Amino acid sequence: MIRPIVRDTIFLSQKSEPATEGDIQVVFDLIDTLRAHTHECVGMAANMIGVKKRIIVFSIDVAQIAMVNPVIVKKSKPYQAEEGCLSLNGVRKTTRYEEIEVSFQDINFKQQRQKYSGWTAQIIQHEIDHCNGILI
Repeated sequence: MIRPIVRDTIFLSQKSEPATEGDIQVVFDLIDTLRAHTHECVGMAANMIGVKKRIIVFSIDVAQIAMVNPVIVKKSKPYQAEEGCLSLNGVRKTTRYEEIEVSFQDINFKQQRQKYSGWTAQIIQHEIDHCNGILI
């Protein structure tokens, strides 16, 4: 189900709680909502649709990837970036890392650990910030 985008910065600034298998519908709603906004958005976190759970999704080409309870376990090569956000107006400067390693559960709640770099790493960092209540 496509959900409305939350713009309340007080809500978005709250840390999200760990997700469980009972939150699987949130994963699907988040994917549906991201697909509906592909012309203006490449990633979303569950709090952007009003759910304070540690779930993110992002697009790689035409595929949408879900991460449940993602945590960055390694990061290297910091750089300055400018980012926008569907929940906020304008763009802001932030520090990102060229290379990251993330521990997470996939859509089947199986534990994974993968390395990402470049644009994909930047998207994941932005969405994990959402889970941590950090707004750029």
